[in-house]
Amino acid sequence: MPRGLFITLEGLDGSGKTTQIKRLAEWLEKHASAVNAAGAVPGRASRVLVTRQPGGTETGDRIRALSLDSKTQGLSPMTEMALMFADRAQSIAELIQPAIDADRIVLCDRFTDSTEAYQGGGRQLGSQIVLELHRLLCGNLQPDLTLLLLPSLQSSLERARRRNDRVTATTGADESRFESEKDAFYGRVWEKYEEIAQRESERVVAIRGNLSIQEVHEQIVEAVSERLLLAEKK
Repeated sequence: MPRGLFITLEGLDGSGKTTQIKRLAEWLEKHASAVNAAGAVPGRASRVLVTRQPGGTETGDRIRALSLDSKTQGLSPMTEMALMFADRAQSIAELIQPAIDADRIVLCDRFTDSTEAYQGGGRQLGSQIVLELHRLLCGNLQPDLTLLLLPSLQSSLERARRRNDRVTATTGADESRFESEKDAFYGRVWEKYEEIAQRESERVVAIRGNLSIQEVHEQIVEAVSERLLLAEKK
């Protein structure tokens, strides 16, 4: 039975993930026939599913509101990690696994690498507990490809904080709890992402440097095209 493709985008807030995942989804839809996709037909859902973590489901959106809101105080690192995995388990059951089983392409903004980086690295809980919980709660589901965006740490933080200020001003939504952390926290997150990239070199494609949106998109398209060709050969 055909199996879909599971692609995740990772990186610090402000690394450009949201912009790039939208552009990648558009590229995949336009090139559907070129990558052996069924394409859009009347009455049929798009072959590309775009989601995010935390969020993407009704339960996940509630978890997102709680875990990212700066008014949430006193959340222990373990509780924070448990919330992320509750969101992820629901997303896998409700969205990701059904889409993969239906031969769709899933694009997910963050997955377990984020938990390993932010809670394992940033909160200093370590990688072992994150990977074990992923095995137990998520069936050890692994992305076929992870695109890790790594512009400079300072650039990412500045963009994330500007974006959150803009979103709060225009919509009233507040998702800046992590952005209030000190630079040392983000230094640990950064280092953990680098560790993951080295450990998972067959899965993770790291795109480093303060590149333009178009330059990052071109590297993403190259990496995704290669993975699509491999998938076709299996």
